[in-house]
Amino acid sequence: MNSLWKYLCIATLLIACNQNQESITADKKMEEITPPLAKKIPKELTAHGDVRVDDYFWMRLSDEQKNAEKSDEQTQDVLDYLNAENSYKESVMKDTENLQDKLFTEMKGRIKEQDESVPYKSNGYHYYVRTEEGAEYAIYCRKEGTLESTEEIMLDGPKLAEGHDYYSIAGRSVSPSNEVVAYGEDTVSRRVYTVHFKNLKTGDYLSDKLEGTTGGVTWANDNKTVFYTKKDEVTLRSNRIYKHKIGTPQSEDALVYEEKDETFGTFVYKTKSRAYIIIGSYSTLSNEYTFVDANTPDAEFTMIQPRTEKLEYSVAHYKEHFYILTNHEAKNFRLMKAEVANCGLESWEEVIPHRENVMLEGVELFSNFLVLDERENGLTNLRIKPWEGDAEYYLPFKDAAYSAGTGANLDFDTDWLRYGYTSMTTPSSTLEWNMKTKEQKLLKQSEVVGGHNPEDYESKRVYATAKDGTKVPMSMVYKKGIELNGENPTLLYAYGSYGANIDPGFSSLRLTLLNRGFVFAIAHIRGGQVLGRDWYENGKMLKKINTFTDYIDCAKFLMDEKYTNPEHLYAQGGSAGGLLMGAVINMQPDYFNGVLAAVPFVDVVSTMLDETIPLTTGEFDEWGNPKVKEYYHYMKSYSPYDNVKKQAYPNMLITTGYWDSQVQYWEPAKWLAKLREYKTDENILIMDCNMETGHGGASGRFAALKEYALEYAFLLKLEGITE
Repeated sequence: MNSLWKYLCIATLLIACNQNQESITADKKMEEITPPLAKKIPKELTAHGDVRVDDYFWMRLSDEQKNAEKSDEQTQDVLDYLNAENSYKESVMKDTENLQDKLFTEMKGRIKEQDESVPYKSNGYHYYVRTEEGAEYAIYCRKEGTLESTEEIMLDGPKLAEGHDYYSIAGRSVSPSNEVVAYGEDTVSRRVYTVHFKNLKTGDYLSDKLEGTTGGVTWANDNKTVFYTKKDEVTLRSNRIYKHKIGTPQSEDALVYEEKDETFGTFVYKTKSRAYIIIGSYSTLSNEYTFVDANTPDAEFTMIQPRTEKLEYSVAHYKEHFYILTNHEAKNFRLMKAEVANCGLESWEEVIPHRENVMLEGVELFSNFLVLDERENGLTNLRIKPWEGDAEYYLPFKDAAYSAGTGANLDFDTDWLRYGYTSMTTPSSTLEWNMKTKEQKLLKQSEVVGGHNPEDYESKRVYATAKDGTKVPMSMVYKKGIELNGENPTLLYAYGSYGANIDPGFSSLRLTLLNRGFVFAIAHIRGGQVLGRDWYENGKMLKKINTFTDYIDCAKFLMDEKYTNPEHLYAQGGSAGGLLMGAVINMQPDYFNGVLAAVPFVDVVSTMLDETIPLTTGEFDEWGNPKVKEYYHYMKSYSPYDNVKKQAYPNMLITTGYWDSQVQYWEPAKWLAKLREYKTDENILIMDCNMETGHGGASGRFAALKEYALEYAFLLKLEGITE
């Protein structure tokens, strides 16, 4: 017995020594992983007598530098720094490589690789998209007459993408004769497209090629004239509409319209009735439309209503009238109509009145019915209104938090409404509803391979109280059975800008977190439009800080209600939602254990002062123009980059794309460098810069999963979850 005891003691000591040695080795390895330190070249930036010093301004490269065949010294310094950050990220996350592979396989395994969209009918053909097993890109198809007809492959995505690190198709448009398809192609990820034309009868490509476009064309009814939008080469603003005749070089195209106001963009489309081609101009707070008969594309365009400050409207057509959705004397919008021959504002007649508590977001016109897309109490409703009689009604929806909206409804003369529906527990579904008989058909529900039972999950709508007493809605989902003990890992997502609504929907990828005990919540903060126009206006311009404090108060609610605590709460946002992340961690860093900031807009003042940067001039109605002193100082008070300070920050994973045209890569890169300089903690701070992509990330459907795998592995690493 004594001998056995002696053996056990020795064995225990050896195990302890080994464990101690392993710990020392691991600590030593972490010490050897030193983060890159960006060099500092101070640059003074002066406005309104105020001087800001930007030590990392040198990271900004021009498009010419990025596209040059040979790098200059500055370009090489930037590339070296970005590559060093990527290498550091890989070193920090090396212990999760197997986990990332597992997560990728798990998420990919839930996706039905060989799949097909619900066909929609247009001009005698059924159009659909399908994917094949193992393929990153979709195949675009059609069948003539009936679904039993022989399949025609219009565009073979996998073949077209061969040889490209990034590939995107946009704006597919078939000629009225059904013989030619036009489509935009982007191989750089800057959302600047070259339009190609393919003869669908022969499979041959036309010689026509339209460069520098937004991706799509609008066909006139003569089958030989198309209208398209070009982007400014520097700012990427959509500013010119051209008319192209098939068979002629782009150099001969006629400039039909040029938007000279730098705060506006422009676009062109054909009405659902196929009767008119409409050119639209837009800013955040104003619209203007002109039109021409689609049968006479060489005629002059006629104005509907000239732009007026803060007058927003959109245009649809049916029979003798334009139907106009507008905020004219209607903050939450109303529906008007006007005769095509006399369509100025003075002749608009009301069809659907304004309501204080209901936001009218869209309309769909049918020969016998008007369908209204409304939002009340933060949730979307579809209202069916016959043109004759008063027997209107709403489609029934069951979930506490959901998203619904009309789909492809190209036929006027039908009683069937196609619409989409999803909730945080219900996979995306395409349905049809007979507006006369109230019969419902489920056409397709996205399949979760391996099975998914909505009853295994809890979805709810809750309300946090903001510091000014405002009730802020949140949509939540989690696996049933969790305890409200304050210990649950929780991911809080939000956006909160441009009046954009992040509606609750299903994600098979999110199951990866939910099945590991995570709570997922969407904070519907001000700056979005979920509770109507006031909700947006109280989260923009000189009220932007409400967006950030709403998010912080939502985080506090989750802790007060015992869902989680600061050691298990994680923040997520991208683009303008990345601005949210940056502002929040400056204001309340102690609330969060980790942050996922994707393509974050964080250098607000410098970007908004530089009108050569893409999208800047069109943003003045959202953030304000910092050339005005009041807006400059307000913007500076929350700009994440300008407010980094010496304090502890949460663990952070920042993602960006070198070719991003919306939030240039140097914003997150500079932010990262400054955070690393100032932060007083030992928490993880890493950046993943995809050197091949832009704002939307990887283009392939499976390549994108690797980005999710990295983000989820980062969260799980912080939670100590290894499987």
